[in-house]
Amino acid sequence: MSYKNPAMMGPPLIFKLDFQMSARIDESPYIHKWLNLLIVSCLTVFISACGQNSVQSQNNSSNSGAETSTLDVYGQTNLNGVWQAMNTAHWNLESHAASAGPVVRMGALGGIPAGQSVIVGGEIPYQPWARKQQAENKKNWLEKDPAVKCFLPGVPRATYMPFPFQIVQGSDTTLIIYEFASASRMVYMDKPDFEHPFEARMGHSRGRWEGNTLVIDVASHVADTWFDAAGNFHSDALHVEERFTPQSENILLYEATITDEKVFTEPWKISMPLYRRVEANAQLLEFKCVEFAEELMYGHLVKDNKAE
Repeated sequence: MSYKNPAMMGPPLIFKLDFQMSARIDESPYIHKWLNLLIVSCLTVFISACGQNSVQSQNNSSNSGAETSTLDVYGQTNLNGVWQAMNTAHWNLESHAASAGPVVRMGALGGIPAGQSVIVGGEIPYQPWARKQQAENKKNWLEKDPAVKCFLPGVPRATYMPFPFQIVQGSDTTLIIYEFASASRMVYMDKPDFEHPFEARMGHSRGRWEGNTLVIDVASHVADTWFDAAGNFHSDALHVEERFTPQSENILLYEATITDEKVFTEPWKISMPLYRRVEANAQLLEFKCVEFAEELMYGHLVKDNKAE
């Protein structure tokens, strides 16, 4: 709706009416006074009504975007595109204060930002022994975190690392590609009973549609991937159910339910928005991090050989 601001039209309109009727009412100042007040009151009501209509129109537009979604060429909800989480879950799924980083020379740029929990309920329901193990992992983060050494991060961690990922939908499979370590996984959409013959760092993914929500069942995990850089971990009994639900054209609601009876007292869930990268020519770039970790992992061998 396009209209001129009535507040800017008030005085000229009053002046015009006042001028045209002055010959009749200049002998009655009370009528003149109340006529002006009546006109101002009417304009005030009009402005208020326009504002309410504008807000209602925006709300209707927003709700419409949340309830509708486009379809791909195969008739399914279109999730194709480059997406990225914008939170601190990579550092710690649970609530945490800002803290100094482990590399002193990085100073403020190496600090760990504060963040709110993305866990429904706030905390991970660890078994007592497992909470102690998590604290030990966090204390020795750089030495123990597999991602520091450029190992594939696993699911769900790959989704909320500070790197984008891309969804490519096919007729019977969906490919999810991650910028970090050039990781990828195939989601089998037409093989609900297909079991993976061995465990893998990115697990084994089987998908299905529930309305406009892509649901992915991820099993066959290895034990040595983490959920974040705070030492939150799991065992080889990990099972993850992911849900990707469009909230608008450029926002997905990502939910992942975690089950691991060896480590946790009950299943728990994380929830966060994912945002489409909408800049021109949005695409994944290379982050082949093996070479970045070579000195960390094998540098002592090279130095020992030089010494000999």
